[in-house]
Amino acid sequence: MKHFFIITNHEKDPQLAQTGRICRWLEERGCSCVISDSAALTAGSEPGQHPARHQAQSPEQRSFGSAVSPAASVSRGYRYTDPARVPEGTECVLVLGGDGTLLQAAGDLVNTTCPLLGINMGKLGYLAEIEMDQAFGALERVIRDECAIEQRMMLEGSICGRDQRREGALALNDIVLSRRGRFRVVEFNIYVDDAFLCSFQADGIIVSTPTGSTGYSLSAGGPIVSPDASLLMLTAVAPHTISSRPVILPDHVKITVELGSIGNGAADGAEVNFDGNTIAAIGPGDRVTIRKAANLARLVRVYHTSFVEILRRKMN
Repeated sequence: MKHFFIITNHEKDPQLAQTGRICRWLEERGCSCVISDSAALTAGSEPGQHPARHQAQSPEQRSFGSAVSPAASVSRGYRYTDPARVPEGTECVLVLGGDGTLLQAAGDLVNTTCPLLGINMGKLGYLAEIEMDQAFGALERVIRDECAIEQRMMLEGSICGRDQRREGALALNDIVLSRRGRFRVVEFNIYVDDAFLCSFQADGIIVSTPTGSTGYSLSAGGPIVSPDASLLMLTAVAPHTISSRPVILPDHVKITVELGSIGNGAADGAEVNFDGNTIAAIGPGDRVTIRKAANLARLVRVYHTSFVEILRRKMN
């Protein structure tokens, strides 16, 4: 691989010092490197003044961490990184940040053929395989094509209100329905392939992929699943029952979550979010339909570290 595009979480690298180092290092070895303009612009640089010289320029792009409304996301077709700004011929997208940054990039670039390599500047970093102090050694291997590309299943969710159908989004980790505002339990009615499964009251419900099993689902008591599996998981968040257990389903089913009653009225309502980013308000009677997406996320793996080893190291 010789042609790279870099997406940086500017909160992790506010002055783009690490981003600039990596870009210059690649150029010194005969590679091309384009830096997403969202990183440069949100760091306070004018287009064309970034120390690494090369930028893709798009005034529409927003910084990581900015609030993006569902309507804006749908109309633009992306949340943070405009895929049209990724240069033709790009062979690898370097994502500098944490797992959240990588999730955002995976959603935005899902319709491109570019694989993503995560360079972790955050904390745990299950998805971002490479730590910052390993970056140059890992990139040496990538340049020599001594790496593999993993394909990860994704979810697609659509929202159907009582009076209209609304656009949804894709998720690599999970789609979460949860209460908003004050502490009120919400009733969820769960259907699998339109057959009623169960109802329960809880703070929320998580539908996750195997990749997302080490995310929010894990915190809510869900199982840990190898990311190369292909299945869907249902995990309740703080269910108001002692009998609720996570449910694992095959990847070909359709899961429908209907919002029932909300404790003490519906003033605050509930919401659905996709990988913690695109958020839409929902109310009683609304349904969210979730299924395996046709799209796959493509992640670069450099060291072929087994999931068991990653789990042992990250979970201590």
